[in-house]
Amino acid sequence: MTLRPGDRCPYDACDGSGFVDDEDTQSAVPCRCRPERMAGRRSAVLSAVIPKKYRGVGFDRPPVTEIAQKAPGQVRAIRAYVRDLDANLDAGRGLWLFGGPGTGKTTLAMIVSKAALDAGRTVAIYSLPKLLAEIRTTFDEDAVHSYTTLLDKLTEVDLLHIDDVGAEKTSDWVLEQLYAIVNARYEEERSVVITTNLLEREQMVEQIKERTVSRLEEMCEVLPLYGEDARRRVG
Repeated sequence: MTLRPGDRCPYDACDGSGFVDDEDTQSAVPCRCRPERMAGRRSAVLSAVIPKKYRGVGFDRPPVTEIAQKAPGQVRAIRAYVRDLDANLDAGRGLWLFGGPGTGKTTLAMIVSKAALDAGRTVAIYSLPKLLAEIRTTFDEDAVHSYTTLLDKLTEVDLLHIDDVGAEKTSDWVLEQLYAIVNARYEEERSVVITTNLLEREQMVEQIKERTVSRLEEMCEVLPLYGEDARRRVG
């Protein structure tokens, strides 16, 4: 559970502040809800919004029903992950969806992120180019948050969803940022959901290097999605 500022205490122990008055010591002591409340504050600056296009996604409506006709095993795997969502997130298990454009990777990934948000878990949702742009802002003179603070926040959320891995232009700086994020979550056993258009492992290694790929493989169930680009279908 993640509590936002002002949320009611789930234990009915405090007034929503995260502290309980101790009459014996005439002081305030942390409430049981404080860790969840602090997690909510730490993740508040991250992007945790399902894009408008995906807010109505569900297993029993298009386009997921259409994806299931072409990739039934992959959709079953997503259903199973969502069914045991809390256990998967607590264990740091993730998902890696790869395939050509328009095969449903982002749609299925958004189902997982939406389920996590609905369950009250902390989620950060980015395309990799957008995430890298966010990191670059931490080096500005008037930056609101430092690089270390942003990395800590990206490490602490229950689920980090990154779309379009491999879409960015590769540079030493890009490779180092992606590795730092993946490795931090790997070490803390935090879940990731990633999507990529790169179809072969060798392509991924060429684009983001072996050390990052090997960690993602250990962290994630790998789900391939093949087929034509649904966005280009006529009629």
